[in-house]
Amino acid sequence: MDEVAEVIRIAEAAGAADGASPLDEAARMALTDGTAAVMVRDGGFALVHDGDLSLAVHPDHRRRGVATALLQETAYADARTAWSHGNHPAAARLAAGHGWERVRDLWVMRRDAHLGLLPLEPPSGVTIRAYRDADAEAVVAVNATAFAQHPEQGAMDADNLARRMAEPWFDPAGLLIAEDASGVLGFHWTKQHDARLGEVYVVGVAPAAQGRGLGRVLTLAGLHHLAGLGVDEVLLYVESDNAPAVSVYSRLGFTHADVDTHVQYTRTDR
Repeated sequence: MDEVAEVIRIAEAAGAADGASPLDEAARMALTDGTAAVMVRDGGFALVHDGDLSLAVHPDHRRRGVATALLQETAYADARTAWSHGNHPAAARLAAGHGWERVRDLWVMRRDAHLGLLPLEPPSGVTIRAYRDADAEAVVAVNATAFAQHPEQGAMDADNLARRMAEPWFDPAGLLIAEDASGVLGFHWTKQHDARLGEVYVVGVAPAAQGRGLGRVLTLAGLHHLAGLGVDEVLLYVESDNAPAVSVYSRLGFTHADVDTHVQYTRTDR
């Protein structure tokens, strides 16, 4: 059995039934590059990378104890965190019954791309332009400081940046750089999923440049870029308790629905 193909098959079926894929970007990359520990059995799979567990069961094999059996596998004792993409009720029940605690909510916010956009007006002395190869080191450095407290995004190094840029969707024109005479101040990395859907993938501003409205300006610049590509909708991910960011995105026309919530669990027996 081709484990990778089977995991993708199960994930696609589960995503179609649940409205959200059980595999996020990091899990998919770990699956395809062979750095994840994977178990496939009875129409379900468990995948662990960097201590993070992804688990799903094909809709045709649910209510048979498959998820419980996978969760109890001793091979996955090193898993410390797990995500429920879409806040699935079955995941909540599974977590509550096996010593996992809800610790984090990640929101998806969405915006109709056809809504009007304010004109782009960068602060005095600041230029916004497309990414160039020479920017890689500066983007990694800004990202590291901007997301120093973020458990996933803050870990991006030069190799991880290169891996993301090797993805088929990467377009340097969609990675927008804000700079002034001192150098790179921040960036907005946009992502086009398909003809109709775009994403505010990452917006990062160096701490020293914060307080100048660059986060809002960079987000707006990315929205203009995505609108120019003709997408119908733009989504983004934001921590539910990041009130300043939620406020900025809300003022730019983004909204959140309860079903668009991803929940992180952590083991309580550790």
